[in-house]
Amino acid sequence: MNEDMMLFDHHGQRLYLNSHERRHLETIADQSDDSAARTLCLMLIHTGCRISEALALTKASIDLNESAVTFKTLKRRKVHFRSVPLSPSFSKDLRGSFDLKKNTTGKLALTPLWPYSRTTAWRRIKEFMDLAGLSGSMASPKGLRHGFGVACIEKNIPITILQKWLGHASPTTTAIYLQVVGPEERNFANRLWSC
Repeated sequence: MNEDMMLFDHHGQRLYLNSHERRHLETIADQSDDSAARTLCLMLIHTGCRISEALALTKASIDLNESAVTFKTLKRRKVHFRSVPLSPSFSKDLRGSFDLKKNTTGKLALTPLWPYSRTTAWRRIKEFMDLAGLSGSMASPKGLRHGFGVACIEKNIPITILQKWLGHASPTTTAIYLQVVGPEERNFANRLWSC
């Protein structure tokens, strides 16, 4: 089975960060003086994007009028774009960190936001995870992507919207987030029992 379609490793360990872990990591990232690493980590937390998609972002990718980010993805040798909404506070953070304006154009608008290679970006995210005390199979950028998917299911985001936000070609891929366990599954059960 494709690793993108799994929420557990071959030992049964989860491959996603739960809500508590995501909030704790966000707090750790927010405390960082390194604006570039902080905003990269927050982009992964808030949008569920792939690390390569984040690294391809430019000023022109951020639409402050709509408070959204547009990701470019290569799938089956075709370029696809998808727009994901940003929270007002994260939009404001990005605006300040990258001196974004309402209508960003020109050569500077096409410069990548983060000056990292994929390896360096991965290492920076892992540094935040280490500071947050996160380890194991879920402590990776992929764990943030899966954590975003699980968090959306917990918040009753329709699976078709989640499919769009994550850029999945098939709803079958997105349906893996319905397999949540632990605190997430208990939240669903509590809703059932509270009827």
